[in-house]
Amino acid sequence: MAKPIMAKATAVWLVDNTTISFKQIADFVGMHELEVQGIADGDVAAGVKGFDPIANNQLTQDEIDAAEKSPLHKLTLKFNAAAVGEEKRRGPRYTPLSKRQDRPAAIYWLVKFHPELTDGQISKLVGTTKPTIQSIRERTHWNISNIQPVDPVALGLTKQSELDAAVQKAAAKKAAEGSVMSDDERRKLVSTEQSLGMEAEPKIPTAIEGLETFSLADDDDDKEDESTLVDADSLFNLPKGGGDDEDEQP
Repeated sequence: MAKPIMAKATAVWLVDNTTISFKQIADFVGMHELEVQGIADGDVAAGVKGFDPIANNQLTQDEIDAAEKSPLHKLTLKFNAAAVGEEKRRGPRYTPLSKRQDRPAAIYWLVKFHPELTDGQISKLVGTTKPTIQSIRERTHWNISNIQPVDPVALGLTKQSELDAAVQKAAAKKAAEGSVMSDDERRKLVSTEQSLGMEAEPKIPTAIEGLETFSLADDDDDKEDESTLVDADSLFNLPKGGGDDEDEQP
């Protein structure tokens, strides 16, 4: 069921201006009944200004009158033709001014940990422009030395489900191209839940990396090498002197 915009402020207005039950208001705005009761008691949404759903084309007066007469009547959000297809809007999303300064950090994180994502995908995820993404990819951004990668989900710039969907789409494209992926790349191309459930592949320690192709010689070679060794006695054993080798005496 579709919910009204500014749900809490709408609930405040309905509590202050109508006799509709808490349960009806809670069902309409998507809140818990106790929260609506808390609004009436002044414990919840203190200082929140009411948002008139009639003036803002979300409810009709007839709908409110029907709800006041019957506690079983469920409020229905007024159909707004202008809002149809809004969830399918294409292009970069709007980013609030308070979060725009966090976009470079989010872009840097996506470029670093998900290089398979296209500029268009990153643009839709965090609401930025392709030149900005390109400058961070190429490290030509004017503030690149001070930018630290931060997860865009943690910054509130995108949802985890949206990030996972983009990553899975990139994974499908990568698989269709038939390119070979390493273990690290394979983890980057799956969702967070799938990545945590995967078994790690054994890796060679960095200290001995590159030596994995070397092996010890066979036993036969060892025996052959031992037979060719010369011990110290045979090396320094000088021939015994004989009569023929002695200098003749005058």
